[in-house]
Amino acid sequence: SDSGSDSGSEDSSLSDSELQEAFSRGALKPGLNVVLEERPKRRNDADGLKQCLSELKQQLAWVERLDVTSGQVVDPASQSASNKDAVDPENDFQREMSFYRQAQAAVLEALPRLRKLQIPTRRPDDYFAEMAKSDQQMQKIRQKLKSKQEAMERSERAKQLRAMRKYGKKVQTEILQRRQKEKKNMLNAVKKYQKGLSDKLDFLDEEQTSSQGNKKGSASQRIKKGPNAKRRYKNQKFGFGGKKKGSKWNTKESFNDVSSFRSKVAHNKGPGKGGKKALNKRPGKRARQKMKSRAR
Repeated sequence: SDSGSDSGSEDSSLSDSELQEAFSRGALKPGLNVVLEERPKRRNDADGLKQCLSELKQQLAWVERLDVTSGQVVDPASQSASNKDAVDPENDFQREMSFYRQAQAAVLEALPRLRKLQIPTRRPDDYFAEMAKSDQQMQKIRQKLKSKQEAMERSERAKQLRAMRKYGKKVQTEILQRRQKEKKNMLNAVKKYQKGLSDKLDFLDEEQTSSQGNKKGSASQRIKKGPNAKRRYKNQKFGFGGKKKGSKWNTKESFNDVSSFRSKVAHNKGPGKGGKKALNKRPGKRARQKMKSRAR
């Protein structure tokens, strides 16, 4: 309990012993702290405010003060005087627009007076004003703005890539669906043909014509394209050389032409054929043995 009283006394402005001493001296009396049931009313002492203003006000020229007093300006969109006091103080937009119009009216009133006093209101071209922020701070701001712009550009590029991927995927799915549909139609036509429900295979004719058209188109492209520069140079230097493939094939005319046929040559019965064969023929075993015995 003593520790609790000590902690409570530390929190309060007066300790228990001081309160007891004050009570014994009679310093504590009822009515020192009065609870107010209502808030005090606010006073608008206009006379006191004017007196304070007259004490603070200095009698200086208007050039030194540059103060302009203007009342509430009527909205030019509605020139009726009934809307003059129709600004709702709770409406932020109307309140700010009222301040803006009042500031414009003050500027229009002050500029002619400044021109009359020959006071320049525009900054000269060679006017040098020191920046409120240092170059390092402005460099940081510039880098920050640049990083934000780069991030926006990256996000825009990523968005475009996503859109292109979506479009490519859509085209790919459309192509796959069309191929599946064509395949399904072809299978259905084949089934009908097998069952005897149809006696035509028009889809095969269409495929053949399309493939032939593609081949013709490719051949025409090859003909139009022609040989390259290297091939043309070699043709100019060495010539074309004529046809190589199938040059030794037999034809109907060569098959029927027998003017160069010689029967004796064909059967090895021509003059001098036997002598050549006899000279070139090797003797037999017995002949060789006789030749050896004679030589001995």
